[in-house]
Amino acid sequence: MGAEKLSRYVICVRNDGYGSSLEIRKVYRLVSDHPAEERSLVRIVDESGEDYLFPADFFVPIEVPERAEVAFHEAAT
Repeated sequence: MGAEKLSRYVICVRNDGYGSSLEIRKVYRLVSDHPAEERSLVRIVDESGEDYLFPADFFVPIEVPERAEVAFHEAAT
């Protein structure tokens, strides 16, 4: 796998207005989207399996151990 991370992950801490798309305390994969991040939004793969934009303050970045990251990555493919 190498030293480069497969993905970045965040944990949901708010879901105001997005209760059907986001679960509080759930870990989500973050998809890189620099234009969105400049507008305080993040692109997240939500409960539907698709990626959508959500307010950045709904999430807190987390570090995932490499072994768990591999499992998350495999589950998403």
